[in-house]
Amino acid sequence: MSQKQTASQERVGDGTGSGVRGGESLNALSKAASAYLRSAMHQPVEWQEWGEAAFEKAMAADKPILLDIGAVWCHWCHVMDRESYENVETAKIINDHFVAVKVDRDERPDVDTRYQAAVAAISGQGGWPLTAFLTPEGKPYFGGTYFPPGDQHGRPGFQRVLLTMAEAFQNRREEVNESAGSVMAAIEHNESFIGRSGNPGPELVAKLVASALKQFDARSGGFGSQPKFPHSGAIDLLLDVASRVSTAGAEDQSAAAKNAAMVTLLKMSKGGIYDHLAGGFHRYSVDESWVVPHFEKMSYDNSELLKNYVHAFQTAVEPEAARVAREMIQWIDEWLSDRERGGFYASQDADFSLEDDGDYFTWTREEASEVLSAREMTVASAYYDIGEIGDMHHNPAKNVLHVRSTLEGVAKANGMTVVQARELLGSAKEKLYTARLKRPTPYVDKTIYVGWNGMMISAYLEAGRVLDMPEVRAFALKSLDRVLAEAWEAKVGLAHVVAYGENGGSAARVAGVLDDYVFLGHATLDAWELTGEMRYYTAAESLMESALLKFYDPTGCAFFDTESAAEGEVRLGALVTRRKPLQDSPTPAGNPVGAALLLRLEALNGREDYAVKALETLETFAGVVEHFGLYAASFGLALQRMVLRAVEICVIGDDAAARRLEAVALARYAVNKSVIRLRRDQMGALPPSLAETLPHLPGLKGEGSFAVVCSGTGCLPPVSTVDELIEAMNKVL
Repeated sequence: MSQKQTASQERVGDGTGSGVRGGESLNALSKAASAYLRSAMHQPVEWQEWGEAAFEKAMAADKPILLDIGAVWCHWCHVMDRESYENVETAKIINDHFVAVKVDRDERPDVDTRYQAAVAAISGQGGWPLTAFLTPEGKPYFGGTYFPPGDQHGRPGFQRVLLTMAEAFQNRREEVNESAGSVMAAIEHNESFIGRSGNPGPELVAKLVASALKQFDARSGGFGSQPKFPHSGAIDLLLDVASRVSTAGAEDQSAAAKNAAMVTLLKMSKGGIYDHLAGGFHRYSVDESWVVPHFEKMSYDNSELLKNYVHAFQTAVEPEAARVAREMIQWIDEWLSDRERGGFYASQDADFSLEDDGDYFTWTREEASEVLSAREMTVASAYYDIGEIGDMHHNPAKNVLHVRSTLEGVAKANGMTVVQARELLGSAKEKLYTARLKRPTPYVDKTIYVGWNGMMISAYLEAGRVLDMPEVRAFALKSLDRVLAEAWEAKVGLAHVVAYGENGGSAARVAGVLDDYVFLGHATLDAWELTGEMRYYTAAESLMESALLKFYDPTGCAFFDTESAAEGEVRLGALVTRRKPLQDSPTPAGNPVGAALLLRLEALNGREDYAVKALETLETFAGVVEHFGLYAASFGLALQRMVLRAVEICVIGDDAAARRLEAVALARYAVNKSVIRLRRDQMGALPPSLAETLPHLPGLKGEGSFAVVCSGTGCLPPVSTVDELIEAMNKVL
């Protein structure tokens, strides 16, 4: 049995791990498919899954609902599980006074976003675990995040909170209903920050860029202070501006944008937020220097950061960016990929148990010395700052590996060459990783979500092309084919989940949300650009048409995050409210991503209605978007696509010359640039706009490979040399 399998069973498995109560009956979550829900099936709380049955039970018993929303990767969710939900006395209070409903935020982002807004309106903050008290109809009247088991630090203990909320529901119903009504109104207001403004242009992009630059931390990289999140969208927006000097309003920003993006990427890759042994990034850093992270690793963070490092390599030809990207791919391949069937897993937990608090990823000096030779230890301890006093509060001897010295400095200080130091560091990394693999391993949630797979497939396709990694491109296509085959049905729509990672349990189909459609739509277009296979282009159009039908608001414009209710369908709880997502939190927001997909498709099919809907979507938020700063970077990228003409570089041919032309075409990241690779035998099946031009070009009559740069409604003459292609690109980018 592999280490990964052992870890899986220990955290959430089949009844052999921690939190198991031998001989006790299981609650209803034993029938769930979600890893997070199944982790609670042994708890004495009579948990229900989110659904009609739970609400009917609450209505029939006239009991309030206790709603817990969390995730399998969430440390404090497991803490509250152990402290409160596994406590028999607390469970009795819950079972006597409430109908308890547990929700996996990854499985049901639609439920999570609404109750996050509710709890933020009540307490001023959100997060996980999210703890909410609802009327039987699902309207929230009180809530918070983590509650300690007993009164401490001025915070009420959970048992006291439970009894107070139960008493309020029983004896102060009018007050509860009034509070619930105001919170529901707050949800609707919070999720409808519409600020229409006509004709948004480059000046608005410049304002968003200026906002990011204003928050840039020149010393440590990143934006703002602690805690620090990567803000991948902002990094891409800065890299896009850095790649051009001709955009209105961007001349003065280009150098500053490049510096901010490159410094941030460099500092993150040297910090403890990066896993220096396996590759991949943790979710965020608790300090402003990127040293101590929250150790969970998310698919969506790593997909977007992989794009950042690939785009940085395209723009700055920085070898370190390529190195980090390759290491990230290695980690994703090993830990977050279904190598046999295709598809990307959701996340890796921060901890193996509640006691370790990142112990799997961290090292005492003694632990490192036991694994390494004296010379390896000399280099590794200096390079990765492995000292007697480390970085972790719970165990000051534990060190988070992070780069504090240059390899040249370490070599010089120890009287060796840089080559020797590099060899010793390489062998030290290998030995430390081998030793780490023998530790109990944090759980990997092998659930395959559609939207997150769309993001990762796009990242893999980009990385595979730019870094010339054919196996990476091939796995991306394999994954895309699986997602389309198993989650997409044109007449029904897209599911949110391709497959669950746990054995046992079953799940009703969860309908895809806006993110699933638009992220997968971009992935299918990326696949078409790589392969020229029209089935991918057709899939992108079908996904977009379905998204417009299910999510687009023809009256108020822009996209809702959930599909419109079917005739006679009654939405549960806060799902009756509809929201139009604008903020990138934690993933790129569905509206700007949807607008960008419309613009990409319009450039290929010439459909004016797509361009109009993209403009309407961006105009819907243009009056308020600058107030969201870093969290509106995806809007900035979509607006940049609209302001600048789409540039399509078509490389036709299938030989070494075509590969050289493609490599040149891929150089320099620009959000409005597409590089399309086609064979001559594919000229008969093209999207409408290209079909009007490419087949009639004079280059097709000759031999050899060539490239065509198209912009707007026309194409430049075909070119066959690298220098000619560079000259043609400079005219339009």
